[in-house]
Amino acid sequence: MASSGRREATSATSESFPSRDSSTPFAGGRAERTPRYTLGLLQTPRSSGSTGGSSGGGARPGSSSGEGPAPGRAAGGSGAKPAVSDRGESYFGDKSSCVENANTLNLTSSSSVRGLNSTCVGKTPLSSSRSVCRSHTPLMGYSVTSSSAVSAHSAASVIVAVVEGRGLARGEVGMASIDLKNPEMILSQFADNTTYAKVITKLKILTPLEIIMSNTACDAGNTTKLFSLITEHFKNVTFTTVQRKYFNETKGLEYIEQLCASEFSTVFMEVQSKYYCLAAASALLKYVEFIQNSIYAPKSLKVRFQGSEKTAMIDSSSAQNLELIINNRDSRNGHTLFGILNYTKTPGGSRRLRSNILEPLVDAETINMRLDCVQELLQDEELFFGLQAVVSKFLDTEQLLSVLVQIPKQDTVKTAESKITNLIYLKHTLELVEPLKAALRSCNTQLLKAYYNSLEDARFGIILEKITTVINDDTRYTKGCLSMRTQKCYAVKPNINEFLDIARKTYTEVVDDIAGMITQLAEKYNLPMKTSFSSARGFFIQMNADCSALPNGQLPPEFTKITKMKNTYSFTSADLIKMNERCQESLREIYHMTYLIVCKLLNEIYEHIHCLYKLSDIVSMLDMLLSFAHACTLSDYVRPEFTDTLAIKQGWHPILEKIAMEKPVANNTYLTEGNNFVIITGPNMSGKSTYLKQIALCQIMAQIGSYVPAEYCSFRIAEQIFTRIGMDDDIETNASTFMKEMKEITYIIQNANDKSLIIIDELGRGTSAEEGIGICYATCEYLLNLKAFTLFATHFLELCHMDALYPNVENYHFEVQHVRSSAGNKEKIAYTYTLSKGYTEEKNYGLKAAEVSSLPSSVILDAKEITSHIAKQILHRQKSTPEMMKQRAVYHLAMRLVQTARNSRLDPDSLRIYLKGLKKKYEASCPAPGENDEEQ
Repeated sequence: MASSGRREATSATSESFPSRDSSTPFAGGRAERTPRYTLGLLQTPRSSGSTGGSSGGGARPGSSSGEGPAPGRAAGGSGAKPAVSDRGESYFGDKSSCVENANTLNLTSSSSVRGLNSTCVGKTPLSSSRSVCRSHTPLMGYSVTSSSAVSAHSAASVIVAVVEGRGLARGEVGMASIDLKNPEMILSQFADNTTYAKVITKLKILTPLEIIMSNTACDAGNTTKLFSLITEHFKNVTFTTVQRKYFNETKGLEYIEQLCASEFSTVFMEVQSKYYCLAAASALLKYVEFIQNSIYAPKSLKVRFQGSEKTAMIDSSSAQNLELIINNRDSRNGHTLFGILNYTKTPGGSRRLRSNILEPLVDAETINMRLDCVQELLQDEELFFGLQAVVSKFLDTEQLLSVLVQIPKQDTVKTAESKITNLIYLKHTLELVEPLKAALRSCNTQLLKAYYNSLEDARFGIILEKITTVINDDTRYTKGCLSMRTQKCYAVKPNINEFLDIARKTYTEVVDDIAGMITQLAEKYNLPMKTSFSSARGFFIQMNADCSALPNGQLPPEFTKITKMKNTYSFTSADLIKMNERCQESLREIYHMTYLIVCKLLNEIYEHIHCLYKLSDIVSMLDMLLSFAHACTLSDYVRPEFTDTLAIKQGWHPILEKIAMEKPVANNTYLTEGNNFVIITGPNMSGKSTYLKQIALCQIMAQIGSYVPAEYCSFRIAEQIFTRIGMDDDIETNASTFMKEMKEITYIIQNANDKSLIIIDELGRGTSAEEGIGICYATCEYLLNLKAFTLFATHFLELCHMDALYPNVENYHFEVQHVRSSAGNKEKIAYTYTLSKGYTEEKNYGLKAAEVSSLPSSVILDAKEITSHIAKQILHRQKSTPEMMKQRAVYHLAMRLVQTARNSRLDPDSLRIYLKGLKKKYEASCPAPGENDEEQ
């Protein structure tokens, strides 16, 4: 049972401090309900009459903690800050705490409600005809629901599991939902910001009966912001927690493999690296198995992945093929799209960039607002450098928030130090608001103005004012553990707590004594000793000297724990160890009394602290936009436009540019509704795969609000981006490679729509030539029924004749040149990496390879003759008739006219010249009047 009451205060030298007064009601003040247990998992009671224990009352939020003695003048003041050289590293409070803030803040320590000794027998809420025994299971979470939750049970039948990443993955949310009336499980995973708008939107669409979350998300006093927001928006929905161990991605994938019907098995490709939705699926299926007291039959579930609304869907295979985040050859290598765009200065900016690359925007208005900002940053140098200077000073605001609002279960020295540290970080962050406003004051774009207006929030000033009434004005975030320790010791102003002032004076005296003792030792032994500090050792002695400078090549015997690195000695002495202990004792007293004052201060500012979520969003977005602008200054990127056309003039591969340290060969790209299918041919290593990746990367860059590597570019918004890129091992003809190809193509066919960008490279190489051509031809014909923009690279030249049947097909190839060797008897291929219209004339790659091998010349000649005969037969059957050529010309003319009417910005005279050019091109494409059909 929850209990209130104060733990007995320990001495100031103890490792544990007295806690603040007890618990608050959970989840925004709603009455806390007693949980019931179902086969090791928790279940919320169905009615208000179900009880199995009670929760203790306690102080409401804002109740004061056990305070220190009344303020008074300390004898001798607080003492001067000791000045000692600093050798430590900075740190960010308690690194183990990465839980998001809850919307409703528990301001006082809550006792856990785990371990309720209740045993209930009753019906499950979803299986009213059966009774299930609920037995107590230790170390479980708890459930909370409102009294009106029962009314929702009659209509809703969807159960949803939600889990959020931790640490750097915070904001990455996985969801799994299943309808008890329909054997279909929907999985989704996406990156969300601190408002969790996507999560709320998805849950509102699902209208769930019950929401499952990890017990770590809603522990008493340690509630995450995600849990609080969900409970706030879904007050009539039952919430149930299960142990974190049930959110297991490996088990989730196993469940899907066991239960997913074969017709939907392509979902494996999409979710195999979506760890959080797999973890949610694991907990969801296990939970449903318990509450239903039954299991799903093998291969009986429909499982599908549903991408996030308002963002483009990029499946995990495509993200890997394009090396968006991780380099395929070396995971530590920065040659990725994320790597070339990441000039962010804050962890929040880096996280936002990563999530945007994986889920680009699909709203052109939002994208253009970002592009306006990037353009202004590029045009206004003062704005760029001013913003960058301020943004770079921000710490991880989201992590700061998460550790600030946590209520520790036990008040230890570590938790006290963490709270003090993070209050200093909070002061540091708030002091940057005014400089950030000043940097944005002269901005002109809509988005930057909106950010400026958001920073006008009066709560920033209110919080800072409350902090500065207690905390010294010169208290700052600094690098180095000793420097930061000093800031924490002297954070609270003098004369607030007389015992704190006395403890600080004692600490100062001890530190001064340490410095004096080391000076005396240096004089005594005539050695260049100096005082140093590290968080692990405390104060110790360091000295730079050769062994020859020491008597007998050794340090005096009173020094211990001697380490040496090159000519630098580090050591201590028995007296110094004792003085370090005295220093630590004084430090514990200081932290204890400072902690009490800090807790009281935090209680006063918690009601205003939500403005920091807005601030963290602003800082991370500004950081990402500055990063885009920075990337533009290092290369000749241009601003993209958004139309119904994919047109790139002289575009190049952005990652390849960084690898090669020079601009790669640039090429043009042009796709419209009338020419939406491009077949690309060319020999191996001619540049096909690089070109295809380049198009996808440029599309993603445009849709996240970045400039693009080209002279000019226009894009149609892509709702999905699919890539099937040929790898080196695809050349091998084996069953596993061929099956991988088929799964990838099946996934594309099942999910593509008219707004997709589809890139396919080297399909059908894992099987025979006949089967490969058949599969490629059938796939092309299916995709031709869509208005999706498709680029299809192949070695099967038979596909090039599809342009005779489909006027929206265009052929392009990569040119190569044949160069004679210096000896003059051998020919080799020189790659130009230049894309040209038409299909390649390099038709017989295998024969050319055979010519430079040791095969007999008679065999090669026979092979050439047979190949030529077969090619003529195929060409004869696939030649276009004059009527077909005319239809194709009419189609192309019509599509160009439609496109001109939609997008043209030409003046009348230029438009007249352009239309005359279209007429000439049409006449040239049509067969001459009276021309007979081709000879049979």
